[in-house]
Amino acid sequence: MPECENPLWPCAMTGAAACLAGFEGVTVVIHGSSGCYYYPATLLHAPLQGTFLLENDVIFGSEQRLHEVLDGLSGCGKKIAVVMTCVPAILGEDIRSMLRDYDVVLVDSPGFSGDVEVGYKKALSALVPAIDAETPGINIDGVCLFDPFSTGNVRETIRLLGNASVPVGTIFCSDHLGKVRHAAAYTVGTNRDFSSGVGEWVGGTLGFEEIKATMTKVSSIFPYADPDPVFKEIEREDERIVRACDKFLRRFDPPQTLIFAGFSYATFAAYTLKHYLDAEVLYIGSRNEPGAASPKAGCVQGFSRVKDLIRHYNPDLVIGSSFEQSVDPKPAFVGLTPPVRGIVKLAPHPVTGISGSLSFIENVLNACMDRGK
Repeated sequence: MPECENPLWPCAMTGAAACLAGFEGVTVVIHGSSGCYYYPATLLHAPLQGTFLLENDVIFGSEQRLHEVLDGLSGCGKKIAVVMTCVPAILGEDIRSMLRDYDVVLVDSPGFSGDVEVGYKKALSALVPAIDAETPGINIDGVCLFDPFSTGNVRETIRLLGNASVPVGTIFCSDHLGKVRHAAAYTVGTNRDFSSGVGEWVGGTLGFEEIKATMTKVSSIFPYADPDPVFKEIEREDERIVRACDKFLRRFDPPQTLIFAGFSYATFAAYTLKHYLDAEVLYIGSRNEPGAASPKAGCVQGFSRVKDLIRHYNPDLVIGSSFEQSVDPKPAFVGLTPPVRGIVKLAPHPVTGISGSLSFIENVLNACMDRGK
């Protein structure tokens, strides 16, 4: 019998909690066992509530326990959102009937219903986002508390739009709840794995070429927009990256690389490494389904598959999480997807935008030079 192993990518319940907890004015209740509470609470670093179901609740029903928690939260001044987990879903309880006397948002996203992106989209849909023609500017989406770079991505994207004289609409999902139904008509993204689907898509912000294409389209939509400061900054920082990478390549060979991350970040990393370091990308182990078929890319969610790939290719550089880092300490390592343990991380580093590309290349060069020494 094959060994049962935990997947490397979170479930739908965690995605729903990540979406809802990103909005100010929402109290998230995880309706399930203690394990279903502590996993997202630890991963998301957000204040969550839980019903902490026990054996008696499973046998006799969870309604009383759910009511106890909701009654204790009444009067908190926030919208309460209840996130379903596997246990009450398997019990087949009529949760909507249990909640008929409460003004809450119910998100039916047990872990077996899909991965983190599925739950994220279900939760956002339950909030019923809407466009307000009176809201100026551009929304920012792709923001998810599960992503350790999300705060940095928000700040960097706001900075770029500000430099182009374009106001920001609603940030999905890191904003006040009241702005969900007053979104702008257009949206730029930081991470397509967590696209909101709200507003007309303008473009992404991962990598210099994508930023330039997005800013060009922004200037065609908004007559008052001035993307020239952004273009000039890209030109300046691109030259800095080229000089740093050329200096590296005079001393070291281009790194043979394995990449493990969500597909959006993984393709950004692959393009950037090839473009600036002439790196050979041996394989992309996408945590979610790859956006395009390729013999060098596939969905990798099991730890045994990760070990097989690293031992087969014996790479110089591994991009991924602490799971990949634990397999073999010899390759250079750069963290791009959670969890990344054993380091203190306080500053909001981005992956997106101009600063994101600078930070990524900086981390790669330093990691590879340390390995070379």
